[in-house]
Amino acid sequence: MVKPISKIAAAIAPSATLAISAMAKQMKADGIDVVSFGAGEPDFNTPENIKEAGIAAIQANKTRYTPAAGIIELRKAICNRMKEDLGLEYEPSQVVVASGAKHNVYLAIMTCCDPGDEVVVAAPYWLSYAEMIRMAGAVPVEVRATAEHHFKITADELEAAITEKTKMFMLNSPSNPTGMVYTREELEALAAVCEKHGLYVLSDDIYYKLVYDGLEYTSIASVSPAMKEQCIVINGVSKTYAMTGWRVGYALANPTVAKAMSSYVSHSTGAPATMAQWAALEALEGDQGSVEEMRQQFEKRRDHLVERMNKIEGVSCIKPQGAFYVMMDMSSFVGKTMYGKKIENDGDFAALFLEKALVATVPCTSFAAPNYLRWSYATSRFYVATTYSCLDRLEKFIAEA
Repeated sequence: MVKPISKIAAAIAPSATLAISAMAKQMKADGIDVVSFGAGEPDFNTPENIKEAGIAAIQANKTRYTPAAGIIELRKAICNRMKEDLGLEYEPSQVVVASGAKHNVYLAIMTCCDPGDEVVVAAPYWLSYAEMIRMAGAVPVEVRATAEHHFKITADELEAAITEKTKMFMLNSPSNPTGMVYTREELEALAAVCEKHGLYVLSDDIYYKLVYDGLEYTSIASVSPAMKEQCIVINGVSKTYAMTGWRVGYALANPTVAKAMSSYVSHSTGAPATMAQWAALEALEGDQGSVEEMRQQFEKRRDHLVERMNKIEGVSCIKPQGAFYVMMDMSSFVGKTMYGKKIENDGDFAALFLEKALVATVPCTSFAAPNYLRWSYATSRFYVATTYSCLDRLEKFIAEA
C-alpha cells in the first residue's frame, strides 16, 4: 500500500469560492437558470490593446523562458506604475513577477515564515490566507473586526494579538470580502505597532484601483521608510485590467526578501508565460481609460446592490468602499426554519438559497465572518440592474420561506 500524502497537504481545505463557482457552472451547463455571485472575476473582457500585445508577443516569437523574477521591461513598468500611483519607489531588482497575486502571497509567506511562526491576519480575510499560512507550517492568528467598526481592526487590537512568535501581519485593503478601505491615519497606527515589533507586513493591494466615492487610496508601505523596508506589497493585473486568466501578479519588497522570493520561483513554477508578461506590460504602460470605465461600472453596481439589499427584510449590508464585494448579514435567520430546513449557519442559508432561488453566493465562515454571505458584483450587470435581478429572487426566497 502506498504511503499517505503529507499531513500539511491533507489538512488543506478546498476553496469555498471556487467550489461554489464550479457548482454554479455545472448547473448552468445542465440548463438550469442559475446566477453566480461567487467568484471575484470581472465580467469585462481584457481590453483590446492588451490582448493585441499578447498576440504580438507570440507572433514575434517571444515564447521562451524569461528570468525567474520576470522580464526587465515589465519590472521597470511596475516600478513606474507604483511611483505614479502610490508614491512608492523601487528598483526592478526589488520586483518579483509570479503567476498571479495569489502566488506572490504564497511566496512571501514561504520566504518570511518558519514552521511555528505566527501570522496575524486582519479578519474578515480572503479565505486562502489562512491555508497558505498553514502550508508554510506557520500559525494563523485572527484579529476579528466587527461591523460596528466597519470591519477594520485597530492598532490596540493588533498589539494585543502579538506574541514573541509573531513574524508577520497580513492586511488587505480594499478588502475581500468586506470592501472596506483603511485610511492613512489607521494605517499609520497599525504600521507603528509593526515597526515596534519588527514584523513583516504583507500588504495585499490587488484592489487598489477599485475605490469609490472619491476616496484616496493609501498603501501601508508608503506611510514611512521603515514600513516600506518591512513591507511586501502584493499586486497584479487580474482585477484592474480584467486579466484573471493571464495569471500575472507581482510583489515589491526589500532586496533580501525579493531575492529569496525569486529563488522560490526559479525552483518551482518559473516565471509566468512570456506572452502574458508582455501583455501585462501593455496593461501597465498603455491607455488606462478602460480601468476607469470598469471602476465606474462597479461603483454603479455596488450602489444598486446596497440600496436594494438594505430594503429587504431580514438582511442588511454595509456599503463597501472598494473592491467588488458586498457582505450580507443573514444572522437573523440562524436558528429558524426555512422551507422545512433549520438554518444553523451561513452555509445552510447559502445552500438553500442556491437550491430554491438559483443564486450562488459564498458563505463567509471561510472568510472568518460567520453568518454573512459574500456577493461579488463583478458579475454581469444584467442580473444586478434589471427587474428580474437576484435581489428580487432573494426577496421572494425570504418571503416564501
